[in-house]
Amino acid sequence: MAISRSLLLLPFLLVAIAAGCAAIAHASDASVPVVLAHKKVSLERLKSGSEQVTVSIDLYNEGSTTAYDVSLNDDTWSKDVFEVVSGATTKTWEKLDPGASVSHSFVLKSDVKGVFQGSPAVVKFRVPTKAALQEAFSSPVRPLDILAERPPEKKFEWAKKLAAKYGALVSVVTLVGLFIYIVASPSKSGKSGKKRR
Repeated sequence: MAISRSLLLLPFLLVAIAAGCAAIAHASDASVPVVLAHKKVSLERLKSGSEQVTVSIDLYNEGSTTAYDVSLNDDTWSKDVFEVVSGATTKTWEKLDPGASVSHSFVLKSDVKGVFQGSPAVVKFRVPTKAALQEAFSSPVRPLDILAERPPEKKFEWAKKLAAKYGALVSVVTLVGLFIYIVASPSKSGKSGKKRR
């Protein structure tokens, strides 16, 4: 099941890598900022029965010049499904220098059960040599299964597997070692039974 999910995400990852490489190659030809955005989402079940969604977006300027008036917009979260608990879905920065990075995060809450496909965040920035705003998109996120039935965490699963696989061997080696110890150790009963006169 985990392998099939990984295979589903592979095309998205390849497209993101290809787009990033193309953007960096283009940036090496001209002196422009290249803004890359990486979006991460994590789910946490709350005791109240709701699902908390933490969204974190990291922006990187991989270009050779500064990006100005950088704005991040991630307001594609449906108001019918999600409620903003902390932070905001939009953020602006005055500039993003070459090689610099900035981060933004916000927390959502949902009481609606179902699968939700999040959209990439939109990043807009200004380049001093161009009049039009430049636009970039964040990496895609995996589909979110809100309030899904999850199997309980299997703690010590590796220990159970090792015990099942090597348990008999360990017990035989232990018994042989104990037998050798008993046979090889000197007997104390022989000295205490006989007294010298």
